[in-house]
Amino acid sequence: MYTTLIQAAELARHIDDPNWVVVDCRHDLVNLNAGREGYAVAHLPHAAFADMENELSGARRAADGAFRGRHPLPERDAFIETLRGWGVNEGTQVVAYDAHGGMFAARLWWLLRWIGHEAVAVLDGGMAAWQAQGLPLSAEVDTKPRGAIAARAPLVATVDASQVLANIGGGGRVVVDARSPDRFRGENETIDPVGGHIPGAKNRFFKDNLGADGRFKDAAQLKSEWSAIVSDPEQAVMQCGSGVTACHNLLALEVAGLRKAALYPGSWSEWCADSSRPVATGA
Repeated sequence: MYTTLIQAAELARHIDDPNWVVVDCRHDLVNLNAGREGYAVAHLPHAAFADMENELSGARRAADGAFRGRHPLPERDAFIETLRGWGVNEGTQVVAYDAHGGMFAARLWWLLRWIGHEAVAVLDGGMAAWQAQGLPLSAEVDTKPRGAIAARAPLVATVDASQVLANIGGGGRVVVDARSPDRFRGENETIDPVGGHIPGAKNRFFKDNLGADGRFKDAAQLKSEWSAIVSDPEQAVMQCGSGVTACHNLLALEVAGLRKAALYPGSWSEWCADSSRPVATGA
């Protein structure tokens, strides 16, 4: 069972295994059709496609009209139906990949853990690592027999905005923001209406989890770097702009053996939508 990362050569040995489901998670936050268009041109053999906006995210507004963020969690039942449509069963090994260093694939990794499925990994280095080994791509769309996966107890934890708010000023939890340093400081904000960060949060840009080759740094290096930020992972909360790249940091923590940090799914996009919540700027 692969539960964090898998290398391209190992995935290639299992690419035709009917008990494995590979999912293309390519996406672009500006051009929302880019991932699907890229998938139509070429993808890993037998791979399904995950739509970030409509399958890996839920409705932006709650029943009471409150804004939940740009990429709130999908409804659990809807996500289970998506997985079944891809052919996922209880014993299926799922592998997620993208072309962005795991930026979007980590979201699917986390969501599967959220519904209690442990056998999920991210292709380390993504599509580039696959192609670097001369491995084949395909434009064919496979149809797998419908799966029968069901939700189990979550393997991950979440917190909401009220819990994050209550933590400000000495609540004991460290909040870590995965956005780029300039956006964290409140500079060059082009996605959300307000620049800045949650008061007291620390910044760990998700791309810092990767080496120059686009693969994750090794476990020892990640543990060393993350231990300087998070002393007790069980008291840590990961967030970002909309709850997507925070999952990259959660995956890095898992690789490092620093487990049980929580996700704030609404992240900055939800936080800054309520003017009563405090905002900090600068480093």
